[in-house]
Amino acid sequence: MKKPLLLSLLLVLSCGAVAQITFGVRIPAGRNTSRPGGLSNADVIAGLKEALDNGAEQSVLHGSALDGFWNSPRIRIPFPAEAQKMKSTLVNVGMTKQVEDFERTMNRAAEEATKEALVILRDAILGMSVGDGFAILKGGDGAATNYLNEKTSTDLFERFLPIVHAANEKVALTSYWTPLANGYNKAGLFTGAKAVDPDLDRYVTQKAIDGLFVLIADEEARIRKDPAARTSDLLRRVFGN
Repeated sequence: MKKPLLLSLLLVLSCGAVAQITFGVRIPAGRNTSRPGGLSNADVIAGLKEALDNGAEQSVLHGSALDGFWNSPRIRIPFPAEAQKMKSTLVNVGMTKQVEDFERTMNRAAEEATKEALVILRDAILGMSVGDGFAILKGGDGAATNYLNEKTSTDLFERFLPIVHAANEKVALTSYWTPLANGYNKAGLFTGAKAVDPDLDRYVTQKAIDGLFVLIADEEARIRKDPAARTSDLLRRVFGN
């Protein structure tokens, strides 16, 4: 059964083995070898890095655009799920516009913060070792996204948090969030309602990072499946036309 192209390779089991072809990518037998008209392992890793860089750039462009989060249902940041009862109460007392402004501000904060992501993602891509690269290539669907998530999430959180905080302060309702959440949580001790995280900045920051990696996963899947995503000679040589 023919397997899909891209980003999944088998490491060579012996130095004398012939070049392997796995998921459409030609892997030479020795990591430092090259063959006339063929690809060295260095070529393969360079192609992977280029593919990841392209995917990261497209993801950041999407997420950081105006309404990049707000108009994307899969990554749009909602009123915290634990606080839907709070949202209903606010709407019922005539605060529909304030609630909508609050939700839009959370998404604007994510869009603004995402502008800072590319330099962090690129550092992780450039710092990827040959071993990391081959582990990704062996790893199957989502392996590249998982690698970037593992390597960058902490740095992204630290970079995003102050940007999110500054954006959240622009809307009045966000300044009421902590006392509202704390009051709601105190009442919940008697009603049994699920507690709400009073730290809105942390909530939005984590949701922004989660949304970014949804976009990165989409780009990884596209590069795997769509020949049109292979936009350079190196990518076409490594991954096929």
